[in-house]
Amino acid sequence: MGLLTGKTAIITGAVTGVGLAVSRKFAAAGARLVLTDTNDAKLAEEARDLRESGAEIVTFSCELKEKLSVNNLIALALGNYDEIDILVNASRVMRYGDALENADEDLDVMMDTNLKGALRLSQAVARRMISQAEGRTDTPAGGNGAIVNISSIAGQRTLPDLLAYSVTCAAIDQMTRNLAVALAPSGIRVNGVALGGVMTANLRDSLKSQEELRAKMIAVTPLGRVGEATEAADAVAWLASSAASFVTGQILAVDGGRTVLDPLSVPAH
Repeated sequence: MGLLTGKTAIITGAVTGVGLAVSRKFAAAGARLVLTDTNDAKLAEEARDLRESGAEIVTFSCELKEKLSVNNLIALALGNYDEIDILVNASRVMRYGDALENADEDLDVMMDTNLKGALRLSQAVARRMISQAEGRTDTPAGGNGAIVNISSIAGQRTLPDLLAYSVTCAAIDQMTRNLAVALAPSGIRVNGVALGGVMTANLRDSLKSQEELRAKMIAVTPLGRVGEATEAADAVAWLASSAASFVTGQILAVDGGRTVLDPLSVPAH
């Protein structure tokens, strides 16, 4: 049996960067998947590939900032599977910008995608998890559900060129802690993974336009390299599984040790 055999997981941002790595990791671990993203073509392609490997998958293309989309996603999941066991909020937008210019516009875009969409979906999924738990006589190993939110160590550091992004990441981390306490009596665990120097779609784009960035990142990372998205996915899978049954309200930094050194001048991603 796989680490997540028999579990149904909703994964947002499912076809790029860490979200894609999480989708593949969860499929290999035996989970039934509900994948959502805004890229129809990539979503269909990835679903086809995972189905060929034997995974059970349904997909839904949408903008999660819309409440109707959240409701439709939940309905799709329950229409295909009896329960929802895991939610991974991996959909993120990252923009650079001068701290004194265009902050409002960037903040609006990133708050809608990075925070509000994740919060709405977390609330809807949590309500369903609570309803499911009411009909059980025994609590499953690992609890009545698990939510994992993807953020960044940017939320813990001062990075003026990433002002709006840093604010949304800090907000996601605080959302994680608050939901963890609110949902603990219902046996639902909520944790976060804060990325730092992990090869995401955002980082790949940044490396193309800033040739010196890779060397700078490696210089401030104790492990001396850029992390792989699969390594972040491993952390997400562990937090979502029964192996982390006594872990909630935690923000796990997957950053090669960067937060130990506390550098301020290098983008976190």
